[in-house]
Amino acid sequence: MPTRAALLRTLLAVATGLSLGVGAQAQTFPIAGKPVRIVVPFPAGGQTDIQARLLANKLQPLLGTSVLVDNKPGASSILGTMEVVRAPADGHTLLYTISVTAAQNPHLFSKLPYDPFKDLTPVMFAARSTTVLTVPANSPFNSVMDIVKFAKANPGKLNYASYSLGSTSHLVCELLQQATGTQMTHIPFKGSADAGLALMGGQVDFLFDGPTTALANAKGGKVKMLAYTDPKPYVALGKLPNMAEAGVPGVDVSGGLQFFGPAKLPADALAKINAALATALKDPEIVKAFIDGGSEVLASTPAEHAAAVKEQHERWGGVIRKLGLKMD
Repeated sequence: MPTRAALLRTLLAVATGLSLGVGAQAQTFPIAGKPVRIVVPFPAGGQTDIQARLLANKLQPLLGTSVLVDNKPGASSILGTMEVVRAPADGHTLLYTISVTAAQNPHLFSKLPYDPFKDLTPVMFAARSTTVLTVPANSPFNSVMDIVKFAKANPGKLNYASYSLGSTSHLVCELLQQATGTQMTHIPFKGSADAGLALMGGQVDFLFDGPTTALANAKGGKVKMLAYTDPKPYVALGKLPNMAEAGVPGVDVSGGLQFFGPAKLPADALAKINAALATALKDPEIVKAFIDGGSEVLASTPAEHAAAVKEQHERWGGVIRKLGLKMD
């Protein structure tokens, strides 16, 4: 019969083995050989996609693993967001999106399949950005007031494009109509690329576009930029007026590009990802690309990002309730 001391030694050995087993299974971020996937919930070619790909190249050496960009467009960013919500909380799946995901969708969809405060972890508010009112290069409109005057004289005759129902490009034009007492016809598309092509092809009269694509198309002589929606100036937009300066106050909208992870993202993974992003966003090439594309690098902490999400959620809630919009 084993002695009490021998039995204790056996139990200690078993406990130690179990402890080592648990430790061996726990994997720190990044997991060797596993890539990081940045989900962009919009089609390729837009501002979010362009920035994600620039950052992915810089993040690979910083994280010591490959970083891929995965476009999952559809349903006002909901499809891509759910990819991240359902992903393992190991730091290897991130969402790069704009304000629509956490600030606008919760107020637009009564049956939204995610809760931004419960199902996502704020990682970083990467950059502040704006929206630019654009018209075709051959448009007769040369100012915001040209559009407003025509719309007042011709209710419903102006067609405006948006990226999709409930997108920022849609909501901003709803604000414009409310602020000016006008009525215009909404034509939603499937992403910024399709909306931009429709604008340049003369199928629609105007589009509130992201600054990166608006600037590129303006430099190519394909569109004219008339104003932007943020009270704050942006270097790349030069002397372009904001909406208030252009004669239409009440259309003051700023947003930003943000990283989220799944809920319950481990603290060490969150810290490593935020630190790598902060380093990447200091890279002169990245800073120049963001500024040239009409953005301002912020590189927030997770806590700052969480506070910004709450503030934007409350602000957009007020706007959407005032507009009386629901997408379902």
